[in-house]
Amino acid sequence: MTVTTLSTVDADGDAVRSALFDAVGRLDHAIRPVVAYHLGWCDEHGRTVTADSGKSVRSRLAMLAARAAGGDERRAVPGAVAVELVHNFSLVHDDLMDRDATRRHRPTVWAVWGDAVAVLAGDAMLSLAHEVLLESGSPQAVPAALLVGRATQDLIRGQAADVDFERRNDVRLAECVDMAAGKTAALLSASVAVGAVLAEAPPVTVSALQTYGSEIGLAFQLVDDLLGIWGDPEVTGKPVFSDLRSRKKSLPVTWSLESGRPAGRALAQWLAQSGDPAESELRAAADMVETAGGRRWARAESGRRVRAAQRALDSAAIDPRYRRELHRLADFIVERSA
Repeated sequence: MTVTTLSTVDADGDAVRSALFDAVGRLDHAIRPVVAYHLGWCDEHGRTVTADSGKSVRSRLAMLAARAAGGDERRAVPGAVAVELVHNFSLVHDDLMDRDATRRHRPTVWAVWGDAVAVLAGDAMLSLAHEVLLESGSPQAVPAALLVGRATQDLIRGQAADVDFERRNDVRLAECVDMAAGKTAALLSASVAVGAVLAEAPPVTVSALQTYGSEIGLAFQLVDDLLGIWGDPEVTGKPVFSDLRSRKKSLPVTWSLESGRPAGRALAQWLAQSGDPAESELRAAADMVETAGGRRWARAESGRRVRAAQRALDSAAIDPRYRRELHRLADFIVERSA
């Protein structure tokens, strides 16, 4: 099998990175180095480094969508920058809420500067995202900003549900899927849509791309949930069993709870407990999810979602060359290890 890499869809990476760098440079001097640190551009002392800046999936989607729609992809650069800023706003706040002290093999923003600075850094990126779009000069700037704003509201709704699930022992799979549709899929869907809108694609093309983005967003979350239990810390940059450590009601966990199998019932009893779990407990809980079938289901469901995304693309009148690139990006999502 040929392993898909993001290098196949990064033709505009330099343009987006340059625009993102310029945008961050507009931030206040007190918060700019914090954002630059989170993005992997410097260390906590402001010294330039080359660190992991993430996969930039959302900006790549925006640029590919513009090209696939037959428009001028340069018009999509502000949209690509905006969705990356919104995504990173959510990561900084997510790390704070989950008390995750490590991301991309480095201490998280709150772990270095404290809670208040992490909140402010996230807020700065969110507001900057809308500035970049609205000041772009594009005739589609307002519709694009509305798309990103609505996706952000969905993202916040999904994140709020995720937090609520931590206090509940009766979370259903349908609720968990709806949470993922907001927390992850909404911004991925908006990413492809904003690229197409800025390229002035017809509504039918935008709609097909939105469906594609929503489906790969759910696939992305399913794989993320698998990595949150079984991912290699050396690759993911997070501790082993990180989601189980916080007793998170992720998709494979919730499916296992509804499976009706003895391992699912044992998992429910373990999740209802309190206190910091020992490593042996976490390993046993991961085994419960696997025995109940949650791991196998999540892997199969992520593949099903990718196929649905690719069918949506095949129904759209887009350039076949870039349809193939979007197919490859969907494949990467289910093949990734971090």
